Amino acid sequence: MTKKTKLPQIQIPIFLVKINPIAKLLFLTLGMGLLIFILYRSRVLSYINPTVLTIAAGDEQGESHIISEAIRKVVEEKDKTLRLRIISTKGTSQNLELLAKGEVQLITAQADVATKEINISPNERVNVSKPKNIKIKATPRVVAVLFQDYFQLVVRDTNIKEFGQIRGKIVAVYPKGGQYDSFLKLAEHYGLMKPGTNEPDFITKGKNTYYDDRQAEEDLKNGNADVLFRVRALGNKGIATLIQQYNAKLLPINQGQAMKIKYPTFKTATIPQGAYKGNPPIPEKELNTIVVPRLLLASDKVDQETIQKITQIIIENPQGLARAIDEVAKEHNKDEKEYDTVKPLIAGIRDPRSSDNEQIPIPIHPGALAFYERDKDFLKENADYLSFIWGIFVVLVPLSLQIKSSWEQNRKDAADEYIEAVIKLMKKDLYKIEERQKKLDEIFKQAADALIQEEISQESFRTFNEAYKTSREALERDRQLTQQQKEQQQTETSAKYIQEVVTLLQDNKETRENLHLHLDEIMKQVAKDLVTENISQESFRTFVEAYKTTRDTIDRKI
Repeated sequence: MTKKTKLPQIQIPIFLVKINPIAKLLFLTLGMGLLIFILYRSRVLSYINPTVLTIAAGDEQGESHIISEAIRKVVEEKDKTLRLRIISTKGTSQNLELLAKGEVQLITAQADVATKEINISPNERVNVSKPKNIKIKATPRVVAVLFQDYFQLVVRDTNIKEFGQIRGKIVAVYPKGGQYDSFLKLAEHYGLMKPGTNEPDFITKGKNTYYDDRQAEEDLKNGNADVLFRVRALGNKGIATLIQQYNAKLLPINQGQAMKIKYPTFKTATIPQGAYKGNPPIPEKELNTIVVPRLLLASDKVDQETIQKITQIIIENPQGLARAIDEVAKEHNKDEKEYDTVKPLIAGIRDPRSSDNEQIPIPIHPGALAFYERDKDFLKENADYLSFIWGIFVVLVPLSLQIKSSWEQNRKDAADEYIEAVIKLMKKDLYKIEERQKKLDEIFKQAADALIQEEISQESFRTFNEAYKTSREALERDRQLTQQQKEQQQTETSAKYIQEVVTLLQDNKETRENLHLHLDEIMKQVAKDLVTENISQESFRTFVEAYKTTRDTIDRKI
């Protein structure tokens, strides 16, 4: 008789056996809900099929385009569910048109132009009024202020000394788009319009279908234009080249406060002395001008969560954006230093509600607003998620998140302190070089110990290490410069003594004994300077040769 194989018995916990059907159904429902919640929060599907957004970013060589490319890199690095695509355009007006058509989802824009081309009704509904004959599919909302754009007027003709003198001149500017609109506002204020018309009393150079910044620069270089107008950040590469290599100069733009009455987004500012060249300084003195915020705008059709994530990444990763600018330079086959003037602009990325930008009337995108007011709406925003978690988690989860956030913030603050300390040591007049070197090494050791103790993160330490290397290189340059200055002084001192010795050869009145005495006195002084390192050993040897030659010559001469 075949013996039946006994199957293993599955042991079911006794408490599960005793659970009534209603409780089992409840547990099953909670389990399924928790599973759905986990899948939703982990965004598995978003990783497989990421959201793709397009940014219209202006001229390829412009600061907006470079920063947009850096934003793309950091956003895609920090969130694998998002993909950004950057396209080049002719400026703000075209960007607004593309967004209105629904062809792009994010744009960069001058605040004054964007405000002019958008009507703000009392209930804050946004209606694009330009361009005409376009079916409006989306309206713009503010995400962040990227940086401040400066109105910059560049000329080569030394006879043009103020804005009012460009009447009848040729202006290198494309007669459409944001820069041209800003220029017309200035021209209207200064009365440079033809009497009885809305036509400007000057000639615009760019009349063809394509006229970018580089063509405008070439026209000014070659004398085909008298004036170039730009709305760009300070240090713009194209303007710098015109000033440093082609003797161009900047003109002041005065009466900014008066223009602010009609154009609230205008803000008076100054271009600092030496902003484009230090010696001789260009400009020679501070110049009055106008600045307007450069905005990052998003379509109101993009969902709140997506814009909230993008806003958070942009605001919380300034160091990552700075590093990404270096990567953009490499991709464009540029030297990293060519984009050095763009990096400081990262510090200007901020909440558009700040007091500096209170005159921006365009509503903020709900996603960006949710990030800026995240501390106010945390419980409300996460109430539906918390309902999936047992009551005790309502206390533990926010607490653990707060502890983790506080810990990460403390680590970040600690790293920032180390970075600030090494950067401070770059100041020449703070300590002597040896003391600066000693303090620099001490700070590095402290930062390394903090890394071992996990008081700072590895990413923060890498950032600190870059600052440390920069400070160390600056210190080494200062040391080399000091040594060069010392050697130069030693050489000059030695040359002075040699000159004194040689001068004795021309003295025909003194006796040989007196000349020897003078030689010996000079030798004593040189020896004393050698001890005090006022002259180098090499300079001393050169002097000794001159001394011997002079002494022998005196002995033969007399």
